[in-house]
Amino acid sequence: MQTSASVDYGYLRQLVYGLSQNVLDPSRDYLFDTRLTKVLRNQGMTHLEELVSHLKLRKNPVLERTIAEAMTINETSFFRDGRPFELLRTDLLPKLIEARRHARSLRFWSAACSTGQEAYSLAMLLLEHFPLLTGWTIRIEGTDICAEVVARAQAGRYHRIEMNRGLPARSVVRYFDHQGEDWTVKPEVRKMCNFRQANLCQSPLPFNRADDRFDVIFLRNVMLYFAQDTRKTLLAGIHRILAPDGVLFLGSSEQPADPGIWTPVLAGGTCHFRPRQPS
Repeated sequence: MQTSASVDYGYLRQLVYGLSQNVLDPSRDYLFDTRLTKVLRNQGMTHLEELVSHLKLRKNPVLERTIAEAMTINETSFFRDGRPFELLRTDLLPKLIEARRHARSLRFWSAACSTGQEAYSLAMLLLEHFPLLTGWTIRIEGTDICAEVVARAQAGRYHRIEMNRGLPARSVVRYFDHQGEDWTVKPEVRKMCNFRQANLCQSPLPFNRADDRFDVIFLRNVMLYFAQDTRKTLLAGIHRILAPDGVLFLGSSEQPADPGIWTPVLAGGTCHFRPRQPS
């Protein structure tokens, strides 16, 4: 797809980077033309040139944030790349449950949760395979920079096409209510999950209290779009809030920016990371 030679794409790239640390290569400038169509319509505009000129003339933080959110990648599905979920079921969760048998609580974070399928997948996994957790405090946090996808995650409502991607038929029947072409997550699943808007590249991280600790963190297919320094800062923050025996999942092609503080573990056909403690 061709881009318009009269649009200052460099200005837009810098705007997005400043708000989200999302590094957009000039070869992908065409994405602005496709993803900002709704923004243009809402502003009563028809061309990107109008939008850029408007932004240059008058600073508009709300509009700038809307543009940055529109340029984020929101690809997700239920039980996406099933190997981490299978490893959790067969090995990692039984060990964590044994280690937390006195505290009787587990906490998960789906960072860059998009429309919520990853978080709800974790909830369904726990309900399906770990009935012994009844009575435990289970909290699954989901965060994303984009307000629109967070609202969808909170609603827990998915179209038939989304349901057909990675979700076993038995889970559809047990954990969703059917409404026309859509399915809605049942209350027993929804109550385990909490979603809110948050920017992973802003300091501090959304969870920064002294008692904030997570047992499992999913940070998958996010850092591909960040600069190296941004990745290093983010993972240092993740290291601080992950329990010493906790588990970090990255995307299959991602590695920690600072390998000195992480121990990679290859198991179940996938790789996860353990926080390395100071000697």
